[in-house]
Amino acid sequence: MPTILGQNQYGKAENRVVTITRDGATHHIKDLNVSVALSGDMEDVHYNGSNANVLPTDTTKNTVFAFAKEHGIESAEQFGIHLARHFVTSQEPIHRARIRIEEYAWERIETPGEAKHSFVRKGQETRLTQLTYDGESWEVLSGLKDLTVLNSTDSEFWGYVKDRYTTLKETHDRILATSVSSRWRFNWTDDAQEMPDWEASYARVKQHMLRAFAETYSLSLQQTLYQMGSRVIEECAEIDEIRFSLPNSHHFLVDLEPFGLKNDNEVYFASDRPYGLIEATVLRDGCEPRIPVDLTNL
Repeated sequence: MPTILGQNQYGKAENRVVTITRDGATHHIKDLNVSVALSGDMEDVHYNGSNANVLPTDTTKNTVFAFAKEHGIESAEQFGIHLARHFVTSQEPIHRARIRIEEYAWERIETPGEAKHSFVRKGQETRLTQLTYDGESWEVLSGLKDLTVLNSTDSEFWGYVKDRYTTLKETHDRILATSVSSRWRFNWTDDAQEMPDWEASYARVKQHMLRAFAETYSLSLQQTLYQMGSRVIEECAEIDEIRFSLPNSHHFLVDLEPFGLKNDNEVYFASDRPYGLIEATVLRDGCEPRIPVDLTNL
């Protein structure tokens, strides 16, 4: 045979599941987008079309909804752990399960009455997690995307390399803005270890990330990125690695002189493209990087 089968997986992608927990008149909502990918002894289905080892993707979809009822959704990470463990331990041909989850946040609309069942979709970030289980060890990557932040001052950019094509002017007071995409890797890898509090951990990571962004007097977006990652690693013992992809959302001062007006760092043009893209990983000392460089594939 001139060809052989390489790495492969299959499953049901983007299963939207919403759960409502009713605590009397107070309701709680979880809104997830769950993708399941399974791999194992799948040579025969590729070579010969035999489905003897294939769990239908429709079954994986049904499992997502059934587990939402049977186990509830305490957190995206915990829900993914239940799913991954089930697929690997209940199906002998399945050796590895990867669960990717996006979580969409809602906040309660406060009303004068006792009923608390109305919500508005939050306009901030989307929470992410990816769980991989091979029957023995876990890899848990969590993260977020579309967390848009801006510092209106305390940012400079100067002293950079210049050549014949450089037209950008140095600045000692600029807007620094970005839309944060980040993934972080937990050092929890097997069931013998104490499992992190996933909800509390996510809140801590986001808090330290935002505080570092706000508190860093920035001479470059790279410096700010490193400070954000360092703060997370130093303050969150359960995390060994964090990766960022930060587009530099450029804000350029508008030339108002043709109108006889002085622009004293007040009026800007927000340019959405092209944009600088700053990416890097921050690691706990002694740890090896394992988060893929391209975050778009997570």
